[in-house]
Amino acid sequence: MPTQRYRLGGQLVALILMALMLGGCGINNIPRYDEQVKSAWSQVENQYQRRADLIPNLVETVKGFAQQEQETLTAVIEARSRATSIQVDAATLDDPQQLQRFQEAQNQLTGALSRLMAVSERYPELKSNQNFLALQSQLEGTENRIAVARRDFITAVERYNTEIRTFPGRLWHTLMYSDMPLRENFEATAENAEQAPQVQF
Repeated sequence: MPTQRYRLGGQLVALILMALMLGGCGINNIPRYDEQVKSAWSQVENQYQRRADLIPNLVETVKGFAQQEQETLTAVIEARSRATSIQVDAATLDDPQQLQRFQEAQNQLTGALSRLMAVSERYPELKSNQNFLALQSQLEGTENRIAVARRDFITAVERYNTEIRTFPGRLWHTLMYSDMPLRENFEATAENAEQAPQVQF
């Protein structure tokens, strides 16, 4: 009886030690890093949405001073519509074509906004309008936030992909997480895309 009790106690201690060793050797890194990728992507989407939300007010402000710039205003509105119609969420984050379409739409919107801001140079009264100045400041801040969110997403994807390609993460990926694929990352699709967009006012 005491021998059986010691054996059971020994097995319990061995099981606890094994669980502690497994927990300390990275068995949970892959799902943790995967969640960090999803969280970082949510921030990217959040900042792009913030930019999209600023555009209607910006367009209306410019329209009040520069109605003859209808072509530029229409281009911004259409680019915003395309950019907000393409969604990449946790379910489609692994689709490289969807991610590329999303990036291209966002790049087109950045270009349209740059053209709109160039228009403001021809209208001194627009450049001095308080509403325009406030929107300008918010847009500049948002572009910086987009750059930071993209950088954080790239870092999270790199950490996740490295974990499932190196030991011991590769072992855990094979044994337990084989349904979790490598993640796609942002790629430079436009000239100077490695730099944050410069919005000139």
